[in-house]
Amino acid sequence: MPSIGQNVPSGRQPQAPAVKEEPKRPPAPVPPPEFQSEKIDRLGQADLINLLKDSGATTFQKAKACQRLAVVGTKEAVPALAALLSDPQLAHYARYGLEPIPDSSVDDALREALRKVKGRLRVGVIQSLKVRKDAGAVGALAKLLGDTGLEVAHAAAVALGGISGLQAAKALQEGLGQTTGAVRAAVAGAGLVCAEGLLAQGERNQALALYNTLTRTGIPKPVRLAAMRGIIAAETSLSRPR
Repeated sequence: MPSIGQNVPSGRQPQAPAVKEEPKRPPAPVPPPEFQSEKIDRLGQADLINLLKDSGATTFQKAKACQRLAVVGTKEAVPALAALLSDPQLAHYARYGLEPIPDSSVDDALREALRKVKGRLRVGVIQSLKVRKDAGAVGALAKLLGDTGLEVAHAAAVALGGISGLQAAKALQEGLGQTTGAVRAAVAGAGLVCAEGLLAQGERNQALALYNTLTRTGIPKPVRLAAMRGIIAAETSLSRPR
């Protein structure tokens, strides 16, 4: 072996170290046609509606159609989406498609479903009514505060708080006297959210009245303290009436 600085004899080249080849990775698996969404993501509303109505379409395909309709859907898509609100597998996707559509027919469809579905499906519809802030559903939601299903009653309370407004505030105040235990605690917590909403809507007197109700004996302590803070904040706000 030549020493450092010594020329390598003619005809002999130093051997480069062997490069270890990386093992070839197998190509990524291609999902079967029934689980490919690219085509569905390019469909227009009419084709998406037809897909929802197609008895031969898979649950996956219909779910993707609902998701796509959340982007491109209009009131024409409401009946096809509403028809899935009672489907245990597709109801969530149907509500996802309905919620962004800016048409009152969505609220009508959700209120109609509220009467028909039960259990978790009803909870889902209640949550969508909250997202939509549908004041027209307040009466029906108020009745559900007495539902025997704890999840339904809890969801109804939360929805009333999120919808807010004068009718919702009245329903929550009445609900405090008609409910007990965990449901009453949920009603009280929803009252705080409703009062905040009333303030944002300029209904200051009604918000203060609701806060005062939430400071009474028997209301969970965290809610009472929060209501007191709400009153102080409203009374010391620079934007309060002079």
